[in-house]
Amino acid sequence: MLKSIAAFGEDFAHREIVGALIRRVAKESKLPVEVKWRSARRGHGKIVNELREYFRDIKEEGASPDLIAVATDANCKGLNDRAREIPTQLSPVTAVLAIPDPHVERWLLLDGAAFKEALGEGCRAPDQKCDRSRYKQELIHAVQRAGVNPNFGGIEFANDIIDAMDLSRAATIDPSMKRFLDALRMAFRRET
Repeated sequence: MLKSIAAFGEDFAHREIVGALIRRVAKESKLPVEVKWRSARRGHGKIVNELREYFRDIKEEGASPDLIAVATDANCKGLNDRAREIPTQLSPVTAVLAIPDPHVERWLLLDGAAFKEALGEGCRAPDQKCDRSRYKQELIHAVQRAGVNPNFGGIEFANDIIDAMDLSRAATIDPSMKRFLDALRMAFRRET
């Protein structure tokens, strides 16, 4: 049976990267899903406000998705501090958090072999530093080194990279990805 997922994210990068991860894990779990993005722009503060409104609407209307996914960058605040800012306790259904630390673009650079399969040339897994534009720039440069012009900063290759990615290896490199994948898999197991 098709499972509905309401997803919230800060921007286009979250929508593409986290969306691709949700689809990949759902496919591995043999769980058909439909992801409906409720928000994918305007940053963390807007996400929190829209979530509160969405939870209120669900309770008033009675119609809810099977799962809610929320994607927001840690922005050097740390996973736990950022997670506490998201009002998941108000959710009438299971909510999973994708909180890349520090930024979601880093997740696409974790598996050089997957990057090579998707774009023809690999990349090195980046270190973890707090710099707002660092991973956006690293992704752009890695795509350019592969001889491709990144029209959307390299985000447009998220599906191809994630489809080729060794998720277990990537999760061992990045605890924030591991935390999201573990929570998502657990939620999917409850649904099967």
